[in-house]
Amino acid sequence: MSNRTPTRRQLLAGGGAALAVAAFTGARPAAAAVPSSSASALPGAPVTAAGDTGIPSATLLRWARDTWTSMVAMTDPGTGLVSDNIDGALTSAGSRYTSPTNIGGYLWSAVVARELGIIGAAECRRRIAQTLATLGTLQRNAASGQFYNWYDVTDGSVLTTWPDDGSTVHPFLSSVDNGWLAAALMVVRSAEPTLAGKAQQLLHAMNFGSYYDRDARPGGLMRGGFWETEQPGSVRGNYLGVGPDVHYTGHHYDTTVSETRIASYIAIARGQAPRELYYATWRTFPDSCDWSWQEQKPVGEHRTYLGLDVFEGAYTYRGMRIVPGWGGSMFEALMPDMFVPEETWAPRSWGVNHPLTVRAHREFGLDDAQFGYWGFSPASKPGGGYDVYGVDLIGLNPEGYPADLQGTNVDIGFEGCREGTNPHPAFGDGVVTPHASFLAMMHEPTEAVANLTRIERDLGAYGRGGFFDAVAVRSGTIARRYLSLDQAMVLGSIGNVLADDVIRRHFVRGEVQDVIKPLIGLEEFGAGVAS
Repeated sequence: MSNRTPTRRQLLAGGGAALAVAAFTGARPAAAAVPSSSASALPGAPVTAAGDTGIPSATLLRWARDTWTSMVAMTDPGTGLVSDNIDGALTSAGSRYTSPTNIGGYLWSAVVARELGIIGAAECRRRIAQTLATLGTLQRNAASGQFYNWYDVTDGSVLTTWPDDGSTVHPFLSSVDNGWLAAALMVVRSAEPTLAGKAQQLLHAMNFGSYYDRDARPGGLMRGGFWETEQPGSVRGNYLGVGPDVHYTGHHYDTTVSETRIASYIAIARGQAPRELYYATWRTFPDSCDWSWQEQKPVGEHRTYLGLDVFEGAYTYRGMRIVPGWGGSMFEALMPDMFVPEETWAPRSWGVNHPLTVRAHREFGLDDAQFGYWGFSPASKPGGGYDVYGVDLIGLNPEGYPADLQGTNVDIGFEGCREGTNPHPAFGDGVVTPHASFLAMMHEPTEAVANLTRIERDLGAYGRGGFFDAVAVRSGTIARRYLSLDQAMVLGSIGNVLADDVIRRHFVRGEVQDVIKPLIGLEEFGAGVAS
């Protein structure tokens, strides 16, 4: 892989209609309340109970402590930059490369570790201060203030050669990866008042208008990112009108249920993109035969928000109507929800869709596929490498994110347009990833903890640094490594459940609550239980 441009997450997160069409023709009930916590909201206060939810807080704290151990092991002591991944034994120094998403994940994880009493306030402040200081020295795109996608953890230099194989890296700037770093800075400026000035200084320089293409659709769309030099398939432009032209990705992020919406939330909240951007993305693709290449025929109706026509489509699965992600994975649906209380701010849209997405994962894993476990999301591949996993029938991608090592694809057809080729497949060696269940814990805490307990106890997918990244449930093959982003999702989810929505509380203060809450509260998805 010589042109390392989008990160693994960016490639997986709802690249949308343009990519999908090109690929096809060329070849993540009532809203579930977030569990409250009886723990003190004071920094560093240990959590001793999990409200009235019945969640075993001692178990969650053990998981959080061990997960934090892996984050510390991945962090360079000289720079405070966290590696992308490390072996399951925690014996190496971790990978030599990191991304803005990884760095952001370390920052919010430190806040959670302090809030849960895993580390003290002084250690948390020291760790965050070191990382912020290093961020201040990193080379960035001058006009946009955006960070490059790959840095050397030992000295903070921009990677132009991939450490693992010596291949060429063309420095790239990613909208979604910068979104996660910006989200972390917004958490830090609230959670660590003594460091708020430094965090705000870094954030202030980051202009997400550099990705916003107002002409892509009515309401505009965000590009995947850009290079500073021309690359195959890139599009020359300059949305900011400042500095030299850049070379944008050929695709936009155009689906709603995608982790990439975090970048849109931040751009809109900070006045760097208009509110209409939120309603410009697809809930599903249209229900006509021209779009019959998608996973299934959506049902829904058209509604108007901010003057934009929106098809409120949904997919049908086991009597549920769910607004799908690109691949049907948990992180697409729920990672932004770790920061924005979408189910309470938007009870008629996300408040319906999130619990149903979790239920779909659980019922698929336990009932349809008979895996005995559930929770599907892109992760390390048991046996080596990395792959995508999801619940195929709640993903737009016609090729599906499979749920097993065999890559089993479900195809039920598109009513009135094409017949299904594999509507009732037999599933193979299912792959579950623990971070998916931790994200689900914000909506089904009891069921998620029970699933994780069995993954640890029965499958042995647990080590010194917490849960290993993934496990194939029938063969028992374990991906014995830790990925810093996945570990950060684990810690963020535990923090929200045990420590009074700690990530959400600190992220939404100010412009996010003022702008995003009323914006997303307007909408009514086509999601629900089919009558």
